[in-house]
Amino acid sequence: MTTESQPSQPEHSSAGSEAVPHQSGRPPAGPADPRAGLRASDADREAVAERLREAAGEGRLDLAELEERLEATYLAKTYGELSPITADLPGPHQRQPPVLDAPLPGPPAATGAPLLIKGGMHGAERVGRWQVPAKIIAKGGLGGVKLDFTRTQLPLGHTEIEVHGDMAGITIVVPEGWRVESGGVDPSMGGLRDRTSKDAPEGATHAPPTIYLTGSCGLGGTTVRHPNVWERRRLRDNPA
Repeated sequence: MTTESQPSQPEHSSAGSEAVPHQSGRPPAGPADPRAGLRASDADREAVAERLREAAGEGRLDLAELEERLEATYLAKTYGELSPITADLPGPHQRQPPVLDAPLPGPPAATGAPLLIKGGMHGAERVGRWQVPAKIIAKGGLGGVKLDFTRTQLPLGHTEIEVHGDMAGITIVVPEGWRVESGGVDPSMGGLRDRTSKDAPEGATHAPPTIYLTGSCGLGGTTVRHPNVWERRRLRDNPA
């Protein structure tokens, strides 16, 4: 008498059948960056380590996470290895929790073709009196870009600057009393350094000229400031 064999049930391996939650104290790596293979310096590693210590002091990291991330920081050889270590930590200008029900101020819709300025190998700048359009796209490249607004006016009362810091970064010089809205820019690795005064001029009865920053600061970063002592001296000696 023959017995019918029961069909064998396929064995299901538990490996790979369920997503394994991320358990490390380090955040998962983000999308690939074409500059991720560039070698990091000792100063780059120290900057990341200092940010980690600050984050631990603010209660954002516990002791185990701090030790794990510090170890990864000092072992990192490239920007691609450093970047994920602080990817889930806010930058210096983002320490306060965002107000979710209040949208960040954005630039008005630009009309006309934007002005494209590329730093290239040797750098580029706009200084003196120049026509400011509704939108400027500045790409730092290897030489950097400088935009000096101290002898210009904003015909529309505002302009948008889409920054791409690249390797050398962007420098923007604005007169006292101008407003800079930086909520739409990504600080990236190089960071945003906004050194402008936030105080409205005394007796002001209308909105000040406004620059809206968008884009990404890249590796070189973006600096916004008022004229330094040498630039103020040139303005005083040659006001025309």
